[in-house]
Amino acid sequence: MLTAILALITGLLLLVWSADRFVEGSAVTARHFGMPPLLIGMVIVGFGTSAPEMIVSALASIDGKGGIAIGNAYGSNICNIALILGASALINPIMVHSTVLRRELPVLTLVTILTVVLLADLDLSRLDAVILLLLFGGLMAWTIVQGMTRKSDTLAKEVESETAEREMPIKRAVFWLVTGLLLLIVSSRILVWGAVEIAQIFGVSDLITGLTIVAVGTSLPELASSIIAARKGEHDIALGNVLGSNLFNTLAVVGIAGLIHPFAVEPETLSRDMVVMGALTISLFLIGYGFRGRQGRINRCEGTALLLVYIAYTAWLISTVLKVST
Repeated sequence: MLTAILALITGLLLLVWSADRFVEGSAVTARHFGMPPLLIGMVIVGFGTSAPEMIVSALASIDGKGGIAIGNAYGSNICNIALILGASALINPIMVHSTVLRRELPVLTLVTILTVVLLADLDLSRLDAVILLLLFGGLMAWTIVQGMTRKSDTLAKEVESETAEREMPIKRAVFWLVTGLLLLIVSSRILVWGAVEIAQIFGVSDLITGLTIVAVGTSLPELASSIIAARKGEHDIALGNVLGSNLFNTLAVVGIAGLIHPFAVEPETLSRDMVVMGALTISLFLIGYGFRGRQGRINRCEGTALLLVYIAYTAWLISTVLKVST
């Protein structure tokens, strides 16, 4: 028991630290080779902050722990919108200036709806996984075009300012890129092992474990970067972290897990978790997009509402565990 707890804590701490090193090394390396700031923000940072979810879910799928794999992806999405954006908006209301991010909001909503349709049969097949990964590939192609052709987007300016603050020699940047990735794999392996052991000791399902401990742990890099961005007034980075991560989670993380090891989806995933995730995604689209001349924004009242939803959802999960244990 003590070993599993230590493994979980060590895995979480190492994962957060290595993810930050990986993102920083990747962004500086990309900037050194002349990649446009907008592309760095949309692809490099998006991939980097979602790398923990990708690796954890892939390892869980290899181990036949489909509940952890899918719970990690969807739990992270819920955590990103409700907890991370909610907390960020309380620190500093988020104003959506970026045209690119406004275009990503409806895309994320449609992708989420498609995922619900694909998993309505309670089965993540390899065909479902291939569809998700092909869609992810198409979305990445669109993102690259946007990043290469748009020069004046506010997200690009914020990313350029942020990467300039983290300037370092190229050799050091590549070192942290490689080291961060290797440590991400190691820490994810430790985290999954510790989480599974604790879940088995307390009789908690893989799904609940993935939705709670693992999802929050893999979302900590997004939490840290979004809160820091909110404090600096970098609104589009704060929102962009969440949108990019959720797109990666919904398409790439679930797609990779399903491609490695197709698995049955628990009914609660569809009736509870995907309903909450879908409702939060649609709510984010409505308040963040901006209609009839109103600028998209997440104010403190809306941030508080998001946090309350996360607290209520977590309480719902805990009550489920307590019912099972009694």
